[in-house]
Amino acid sequence: MGPTPRRARRWRWASLFGSAALAVTAGGALACPAGAAGTNVDFATHCIPPAVAGIPPIDGTTTANVSVDKTGPKVGDTVTVTYTVVTAAASNPTDLALPADIMTPTGKVTLGGAQSGDVTVTGPKKNPPVPGKAAFPSFSMTGTFTVTKAGQITLSPGDYNIHTSYILELDTPCTVITPPAPVSQTVTATDGTPANTRAISLGSASGDPGTGVTVSGTNFTPGATVTLAGRAGDKQTADTATVTANAQGSFSGSLVVNDRTTTGIVAYEGGSWNPDKGAGPAAYVVNDNTPVPAGSQKLTTTVKAGTLSMSQAGDSVALSGVDFGRGGASTGSLNTVTVKDFRGGPAGWSLTGKVTDFTGPGAKIDAGKLSWTPACATKPGSPSTCKAGSAGTVGSAGATLASTANGTLTGGEFTVDARLSLDVPAFTPPGAYSGVLTLTLT
Repeated sequence: MGPTPRRARRWRWASLFGSAALAVTAGGALACPAGAAGTNVDFATHCIPPAVAGIPPIDGTTTANVSVDKTGPKVGDTVTVTYTVVTAAASNPTDLALPADIMTPTGKVTLGGAQSGDVTVTGPKKNPPVPGKAAFPSFSMTGTFTVTKAGQITLSPGDYNIHTSYILELDTPCTVITPPAPVSQTVTATDGTPANTRAISLGSASGDPGTGVTVSGTNFTPGATVTLAGRAGDKQTADTATVTANAQGSFSGSLVVNDRTTTGIVAYEGGSWNPDKGAGPAAYVVNDNTPVPAGSQKLTTTVKAGTLSMSQAGDSVALSGVDFGRGGASTGSLNTVTVKDFRGGPAGWSLTGKVTDFTGPGAKIDAGKLSWTPACATKPGSPSTCKAGSAGTVGSAGATLASTANGTLTGGEFTVDARLSLDVPAFTPPGAYSGVLTLTLT
């Protein structure tokens, strides 16, 4: 027999790889997206099979939709996006069946309106078997983005790629011929709840029973009625007074303190104490002026209140590297933070963090891609107990790393740590990326 003709060799390669190569234009498993479903939209798609398949590009129509887990987020919220390819641009053109779980999809969702950019989405390596000549199954990909502006944000399906692990590792990119594709989903973002910056100060830190203490406040709602109240640990006493904030949100009033169990004073708007609408507690001590019995001597001493402070073991964290084309989790550990609460009053504390976008060579990684898993420990003998914040996204809006609650007597020493993970999109340009994580103790 003579040499194999080129046409025959090409057919053998196409028979071996062709079905897998075409499958990547539409393979995957249908994942039912949670939240608000989007509208199915059609758009022209150009798919390029791997060169080894010997198959020309495929131009066809993709039907897809984009769903979200919340349609009315606030600025700073993280929105989970699910991109579902309902009908792909092509079907299996050969008689060869494809095995299950060989296809891994990735893609982009295009943002428009009040916010622009692309959301990177990925899907699981999971698909049912695809018989020869059969239509390819639907598949879904998910990702997240952080809302940065109020207003209507549109979401359109974008380019997608399927990686197959069948005989060879192959990729088939499919692009939107006339971008952007039609809008499939719209969310309406609103401004987030502003941070509570209300604050109070006392004219004195102690006084005899029945003595009035001056309470001054700032950053309250202009014109609001503000209640001044004594606190005994986490309970309110019967000692109250009201003042009205001026046009700048400031006030100064007097609260007569009779309850000898008082440990602090608060000020708040509304009918009852609400930490989101109030300030304090500011430490206050009622003097013990009980008469000394005849033949006795009253001995006194003073324990001086200190400050609330923090220190950290370093100011730089090197996260693990990831591969271009694959992306994934870049991980590391936060430098240990030590919190010392030596105030000796009734107020707890909160340690929060927020991060900037990670910038690099001509690109950036969104701040919403950084998540952490906090942990904290309390030094034995401390009056308070440290509580770690919830695991999740840090982002530019910030999240709680650790805290202690208000109480009758608070304080102590605490160490705070966190595991960090940055979700790097697969095709982020190679290079070094850096962002700044700012920690705030209040």
